[in-house]
Amino acid sequence: MNLPKFNNPKILEQALIHRSYLNENKEKKLESNERYEFLGDAILEFWISDYLFINYPQYPEGDLTNLRSLVVCTKNLAKIATEIGLNEKILLSCGEEKHGGRTNQSILADAFESYIGGIYLDSGYPAIKKFLDKALIANIKELSKKESLKDPKSIFQELAQSIHNITPHYKTIKEIGPDHDKIFEVGVYIGEKQITTGKGNSKQKAEEDASIRATKLLNNQV
Repeated sequence: MNLPKFNNPKILEQALIHRSYLNENKEKKLESNERYEFLGDAILEFWISDYLFINYPQYPEGDLTNLRSLVVCTKNLAKIATEIGLNEKILLSCGEEKHGGRTNQSILADAFESYIGGIYLDSGYPAIKKFLDKALIANIKELSKKESLKDPKSIFQELAQSIHNITPHYKTIKEIGPDHDKIFEVGVYIGEKQITTGKGNSKQKAEEDASIRATKLLNNQV
C-alpha cells in the first residue's frame, strides 16, 4: 500500500526516530519518537475498538477484547509495519542497524504506533482512519477466522482460574544485554508460586512465552 504523504516532513521524521539514533546525532538535539508512540497507541486502541464494535456485533465483550489483543500485539504490529515498508524508514543508530534493528519486533511495533501518532498530528483523525482501514482491516478479518481468539496469556489465565481460582501475575526476573539487543526473562506466578519462566526481546513477548509454557505444565497436571 502507498503510505500517506505528510504535509509537514518534520513530523514524519520525528515519528521515525528510534532512541538509538540520538546517541550518534547528539549535535542535532533531537528527541525520540516515544511521545508519538504514546499518542499513537491510544489512537490505535480507539480505532480498533470502534471498528470491532461496529463490524462484529455478534461477538460478546470477551471475544472483542481477545481479537483486539491479537491485532495490537507486538508480533502482529511488527508484521504490518514490515508489510507496508515502515521497517526501511526508521532512523536507527549504526549499532542498532548492525544488530538487526529493522527486524526487531518491538522496534517495529513501536514505530508503527509512533507513525500513527505522526499522521494524527499532521492530518487529523480522518487521515488516521483512512490509513488504518487500508493497513489493518484485511489483517483483522484474517485473525478473526482463528479457531481460538484468545491470546496465550488469556488462555493461561482462564486455565489457572478454573483450577486454582487465582489470577496469575508476571514479574520481570532479569534483563540481559545492551538496549539495542536486550532479552527479558519473566516469571509467571499463581499466588506466590512461580510456575515457569519465559524469554523474549520485549516484556510482552517474554510474558507470552511464559504463559505458553505454563499452560502446557498445568494441562499435564489436570
